Amino acid sequence: MSKDWDLSAEELERSRVAWLYFIGDQTQQEIARRMNITRLKVNKIIGQVRESGHVQVTVSLPLSDCIELAEKVSARYGLAEAVVVPDLDNYIEQKRVIGEAAGLLASGFIEGRDTGIGIGSGRTLSFAVRSLRARLKPEGWIVGLTGGVTSGSATNTFEVATAFARAIGAECHYLTAPIYCANPESRNALLLNDELTDVLARTEIADVGIVSCGPLAHDTSLTQIRVVKDNLDAVLKQGAVGEFMGCFLDARGQPIDHFLNDSIIALPPDKLKLKPVSVLVSGGIQKIPIIRAILRAGYVNRLVTNEGVARALLQGPR
Repeated sequence: MSKDWDLSAEELERSRVAWLYFIGDQTQQEIARRMNITRLKVNKIIGQVRESGHVQVTVSLPLSDCIELAEKVSARYGLAEAVVVPDLDNYIEQKRVIGEAAGLLASGFIEGRDTGIGIGSGRTLSFAVRSLRARLKPEGWIVGLTGGVTSGSATNTFEVATAFARAIGAECHYLTAPIYCANPESRNALLLNDELTDVLARTEIADVGIVSCGPLAHDTSLTQIRVVKDNLDAVLKQGAVGEFMGCFLDARGQPIDHFLNDSIIALPPDKLKLKPVSVLVSGGIQKIPIIRAILRAGYVNRLVTNEGVARALLQGPR
């Protein structure tokens, strides 16, 4: 394969050491063990990279294997763009680097816009704010794409959307309702509120959507919501592989037939599909089934994830 970002084995080794040390926050000993090289060599590479000027706030060296994975995933799922970051053993650090990569990506299509930006929830998205380098025009605005959960400080859609709005200098609009109502009837009653329906309309007309997704583990903030907890077994029996903006999807990316999916206060996945820019920011092995389902259904046109997920997405049927 001949591409302008191709690196020699030596250059790739330098790139990976630099990324793991300066971005991945790994110790020299951890890097040496991970890459099966001596700590002395790691130390030498770090010194060379510092002297070369490649490291400022970020590492400007490319990681060609990650770029190649991103191109292959984009081609397989018809994406406009994908970003793949190296795998990290630490769960939170992995979320951080995925989120920060998403923030850099988002800066490119947020800068100078005069329209709406829709924001989802989750810890990974909360990290994206750290690397945002963009400002909206005065007419631009942020909107939370889902109602709220009752726990999960700093990862709730209200906090994440607020952080985005502050970072890029924009007003923020909220779906001030729970993400799940007790039943479809109570949802319909809430939607009699004109202010709430006005915000729901904003979620649809926003040109950009930046979202995450979740597995159906028993320890997430979403599955701790009483109505979800009480119905989780039934949702799993119906073939759900995860949730996307609160909507439970099967392996093909289709919403399952359960009353919870008719009780959500959030932008529906098929409305996200219509946006010019829609970005899924998510990684981790436990999320592979739901990430694959979202891509299969074509709900997003961009993806930010980690190597392990990208490799899994390239295996088996599309």
